[in-house]
Amino acid sequence: MAKPVAVILGAGPGIGLATARAFHAEGFRVGLVARPGDPLEAWSRELDGAPVLGVEAGRSEPLQGALAALEAALGWPEVLIWNASAGAQGPAAGLTPEQALADLQVNVLGPLAAVRWALPAMRAAGHGTLLFTGGGLALQPKAGLASAALGKAALRSLALSFAEELAPDGIHAATVTVCGFVQPGSSLSPERIAQCFLELHRQRGGSWDKERVLT
Repeated sequence: MAKPVAVILGAGPGIGLATARAFHAEGFRVGLVARPGDPLEAWSRELDGAPVLGVEAGRSEPLQGALAALEAALGWPEVLIWNASAGAQGPAAGLTPEQALADLQVNVLGPLAAVRWALPAMRAAGHGTLLFTGGGLALQPKAGLASAALGKAALRSLALSFAEELAPDGIHAATVTVCGFVQPGSSLSPERIAQCFLELHRQRGGSWDKERVLT
């Protein structure tokens, strides 16, 4: 029997890599989309030759190409995790439409495209898990981080909308809202967040959480 597939988009050396390790240890074949400058080959070797692609997740055409490459290498994912984020510094009054749109491309339109890619096979199988790395700014915006707050609020709304819409199809959607800075050895360590993703995936139908808030 083929191993299940987990795809992590926006993987970095923190949450993304920790999540890939957690699902790999659980018996999944994993595929990653990371930044072009990350140590892609080293991560691939650590994950037993997993495809690790260097692509800017906020750019539509490269993202679609990466998704097609992952599909060719692994097949369709049972688990899809969106971890990429962007946020121009500054208050809302100084945020230009161009900056806001560029950040929303990463924070909202990217995950929307990724979910649309994964959904046909998940619906056909009658199961699947969609997980999103959220942030405390969605719950309590800060003046100097208006674009990031806008992006996390919109991503949270998207994730909760998916949770309502897709549950009847057997597809579990949830967001992990990380309230604070991610730091190794802390209560918000990459490993704790990765385990939270894994726990959400393991939940049985009928008792799914739509959101986990980590502090």
